[in-house]
Amino acid sequence: MSHTVEWRVHLYLSEDEGRTTARVELDTGSAALTGRGLARCNPDDEDVPVIGDELAAARALSDLGQQLVHAAERDLESVGTPPASRRPRPGYGWIA
Repeated sequence: MSHTVEWRVHLYLSEDEGRTTARVELDTGSAALTGRGLARCNPDDEDVPVIGDELAAARALSDLGQQLVHAAERDLESVGTPPASRRPRPGYGWIA
């Protein structure tokens, strides 16, 4: 079963007074999800907007990724697949 699909993703960033917000929107053609992220500059640190952009975008993408995982788990359960183990897994490196 081979197929190719294209999902559209849009990332929006807004920065004001050391506070950066990010919104990432995913359109799969049959569903839409929105991830959100926030970054705040420590008042003692130099305000470097690109760092806030990176952190807020990463957090929004991570939020979106978690939503996709949950959607896939619901879809698996709806076709009769038993729930996956909820045991935490490492983010990087070797999987035990």
